[in-house]
Amino acid sequence: MRRRSLIPFIVIAQTILFLAHFLLYQTWTFSSASGHTIGAAWLKIGLGLLSITFLPASLLAFRYTNAPVRAFYKLAAVWAGLLSFLFIAAVFSWIIYAVAVSTGLPANFHRLVQLLFGVAMLAGIYGLFNASWTRVTRITVRLANLPAAWHGRKAALISDLHLGHVRNGNFLRRMIATLLREEPHAIFIAGDLYDGTAIDAARAAAPLNQLTTAPHGVYFVAGNHEQFRDDSHYLGAVAAAGVRVLNNEKVEVDGLQIAGVPYSNAWQPRVFQAALNRIGLDRQRASILVTHAPDHPEIAEAAGVSLQLSGHTHLGQFIPWSWIARRIYRQFVYGLSRIGKMQVFTSSGAGTWGPPLRLGSNPEIVVLQFE
Repeated sequence: MRRRSLIPFIVIAQTILFLAHFLLYQTWTFSSASGHTIGAAWLKIGLGLLSITFLPASLLAFRYTNAPVRAFYKLAAVWAGLLSFLFIAAVFSWIIYAVAVSTGLPANFHRLVQLLFGVAMLAGIYGLFNASWTRVTRITVRLANLPAAWHGRKAALISDLHLGHVRNGNFLRRMIATLLREEPHAIFIAGDLYDGTAIDAARAAAPLNQLTTAPHGVYFVAGNHEQFRDDSHYLGAVAAAGVRVLNNEKVEVDGLQIAGVPYSNAWQPRVFQAALNRIGLDRQRASILVTHAPDHPEIAEAAGVSLQLSGHTHLGQFIPWSWIARRIYRQFVYGLSRIGKMQVFTSSGAGTWGPPLRLGSNPEIVVLQFE
């Protein structure tokens, strides 16, 4: 994002954050004795300071990667997630109160707010815990014209680790340990390995060299977070760790076609179609396309792809973003689905972006069993 366009974005985003915190303050203090106490004054100061944490922390995270910045960003990101739940609780408090008043029902507004804010905080705490509990999702995939050598083999799909100021090398090493225990024949990394913030890319990617024990290869395609800016240092670091970077190309392994198109080419319909045409998949043989987002599965299906593997959606991570993600990606937002002759599996991802919370979505590593 260029500097000229960044300033209006910052102004708009910060205004929204101010208004959200102002709503919390007004909701908590409305019709309450605490609205005229010293405690309310401290609450106003506290919420005012919290309202100016996430944007500065994010801007610092794009330039610096020292311990204080990481700690500041983590705290700001956690609060941003809790703010989402508290904001929803505040809105529902006013809606319920308005309904009660209009129908003549008795309502203790502050007790209602206490209850809903308490539920919101508990949901946020659970979301923090859930985001750090990575599951292994197992699915069986049947592909037409699958080479005999691939029957019974396993492949692993992992995406959206978002290595940066929240998830780091220790997180990646835990994911690798889980992958190795599954003993997959091939491993697909469907983008957003990095968060796009300041990071030592080579050092962060180094543990990936442990995955090269997979007998039929480890394959990576760039996601949108690798491509915020020049992605060469990210791709170079991944390649140096022994992972095959697929950039609008395909490889053949025991008769199975494995292709990869990075996000910058796949999100634009015409560019995506042109890239797949250049790759030239054989429609009479089984193929796997690894691309970061399930943006245009109809184009991949028309190109003869048998199975598309993607991530990106995070299944929205938590409400209300999960509602938005479902409206955008429809049946392709998560899990195994079909369009025409092609199957699509979209993973909810292993990491998080922004607030490290998940509610209604689980972080995962996917193990595909071919039959």
